[in-house]
Amino acid sequence: MNIKERMDNLYELIAKYSNEYYNLDNPSISDNEYDSLVKELEELEKLHPQYINKSSPNIKVQGIAVEKFKKINHKFPMLSLNNAYSYEELREFDAKIKKEGFNPSYICELKIDGIASCVFYKNKKIVLGATRGNGYIGEDITMNMLQINSLPKEIIIDEVEVRGEVYMKRSVFDEINNQKSNKGEVEFKNPRNAAGGSLRCIDYNITKSRKLDIFNYSIIEAEKLGLNSQYEVLKYLDTLGFCVNKHYELCDTIEQVIKYIDRMDEFRKTLDYDTDGVVIKINDFSIQNYLGFREKSPRFALAYKFKALEVETIINDIIFTVGRTGVIIPNACFQPILIAGSLVSRATLNNEAYILSKRIRKGAKVLVRKAAEIIPEVVRVLDEGISDFKMIKLCMYCGEKIHKIGNEHYCINNNCIGRKQASLIYFASKDAMNLEGLGEKTIIEFMKRGYLLNITDFYKLKQYKDELIKIEGFGVLSIDKILNSIELSKSVLLSDFLNALGIDLVGKKTAKLLVQEFGSLYQIRNVTYDQLIKLKDVGPKGAKSIVEYFSLNEEFLNYFSDFNFRVEKLNNQHLKGKVVVLTGSLKNKTREEMTLLLESYGASVNSSVSSKTSFIIAGENAGSKLTKAIEFGVKIYSEEEFDKYMRSLDVIY
Repeated sequence: MNIKERMDNLYELIAKYSNEYYNLDNPSISDNEYDSLVKELEELEKLHPQYINKSSPNIKVQGIAVEKFKKINHKFPMLSLNNAYSYEELREFDAKIKKEGFNPSYICELKIDGIASCVFYKNKKIVLGATRGNGYIGEDITMNMLQINSLPKEIIIDEVEVRGEVYMKRSVFDEINNQKSNKGEVEFKNPRNAAGGSLRCIDYNITKSRKLDIFNYSIIEAEKLGLNSQYEVLKYLDTLGFCVNKHYELCDTIEQVIKYIDRMDEFRKTLDYDTDGVVIKINDFSIQNYLGFREKSPRFALAYKFKALEVETIINDIIFTVGRTGVIIPNACFQPILIAGSLVSRATLNNEAYILSKRIRKGAKVLVRKAAEIIPEVVRVLDEGISDFKMIKLCMYCGEKIHKIGNEHYCINNNCIGRKQASLIYFASKDAMNLEGLGEKTIIEFMKRGYLLNITDFYKLKQYKDELIKIEGFGVLSIDKILNSIELSKSVLLSDFLNALGIDLVGKKTAKLLVQEFGSLYQIRNVTYDQLIKLKDVGPKGAKSIVEYFSLNEEFLNYFSDFNFRVEKLNNQHLKGKVVVLTGSLKNKTREEMTLLLESYGASVNSSVSSKTSFIIAGENAGSKLTKAIEFGVKIYSEEEFDKYMRSLDVIY
């Protein structure tokens, strides 16, 4: 399927699922799966605008006005909000506002998972209730809205339009489904579907029996009532007798918004209703009015969607890749799904034993999550597939026989093109030499054209500049960026270079240890097994691997002998022997920066708390690690307390 076919397919799918969600109240996929499709389409539309269809959900508000109710025109469109899935997107949103010359405060409100609606009051009484519909045309559901007990039927204002979200409490949802189950009827899938179906019943007595509720959040033309901000609107709605979700907060900065989201992400689990995110609006109406609207959404607001930690999907295929050490890695492939803010279409399945133990196979419905919020993994199988898994016998890259060693399968052919490809990709990666512009696709393209085969070939690419700039999709600027980055890499940290080589059992930590102990590349290349075995955390296998690598790659390493590698400055080993664990969100340094700093003072940074942990540094929203530290009686520092501790040791910190 080419790009245009995939985009056309996405337009059809999104239209189908939108109709199920907005109009039939009977979606056949989860909200997260729907968001994944929309996000995938957004990314494709950015890259291929020539294929954008006028039916794009990124242009028009989803939903239609159904025929069973009288249609009404919204004088002021009920637009949807743009979604954000990461804190970086929130910061970008804030930066755009500031670029316009504003430094706004933001009002944060829980995003209720319900049905958007509006009510019109005239002569102080409800005269019309309506759904959003397609944002411009909705349905007249006045009699049904009147059945919502939490919606005031009479107010002190003569004429006004108020908007809100109709929802069903979880406790009510459980009660109704129990009744349906006892009668042998089909149960509702979730509270949102139940609320939507109940609100659109032809018989309003059924709507009344469903005990719907509403949270109100907006007054149209609020300025006419002397209200100048969203915060004032929420307060005023409360005085009028409307139900307002009380968990809103006024934030002076986008960082305060992020802290609010962190709190709500945990707190929402205690609520008796569903919320799938946070709505963030500029508080001041004068700024809102200045920024205005796009066709589909306002420029002054967006919705942050809470991260789905586990998502259902179906395994379409199991494919195999080979690592730089020759290990064969099975991978589950599925349609892109949104997990923890990013699209994922593949999950590593570790090895044959892992697959067989979990009964993973093609066609299986599975739960996928991000381990440590980074690496996609299959958690468990929900429904098994139809075909049994079979491990391959030959390497898919070079055709050599695969050898099983323990639980792992290996291609032991040192000249395997797959292994070379994996080595090149890792060498150029951000965690290694950080060669900008040389991602996986570019490296594979250059390999196909014969420019790359070995690591040293990166440093020969400048000889082919005139040829490289002619490759479709590149050009002078992109090739210059690549070549400049390669030139800069000649003076990277020596530990980063050692890590980039992909020596078996040598990662970042061991690479730093080697530099700290032996200093230069020349000395490290000549290190002996006996010297290595004495080092903490190296071990017999690691020592053997290091010695073998340097003895087998002397000629290759000679190529780098003139590079000006930098050696990390060693701090006094004030924390030598200390085992430290980081938890929560740190304010002053990133997790990686703090880890590097601690290690430079001799500490070992572990990922889990045990009785051997010397102390933990706890940032905001610290979780289970903090609890374990308390259980073990481990010393706990805040960032500020750790700073004081380091200064007490006369450390320039």
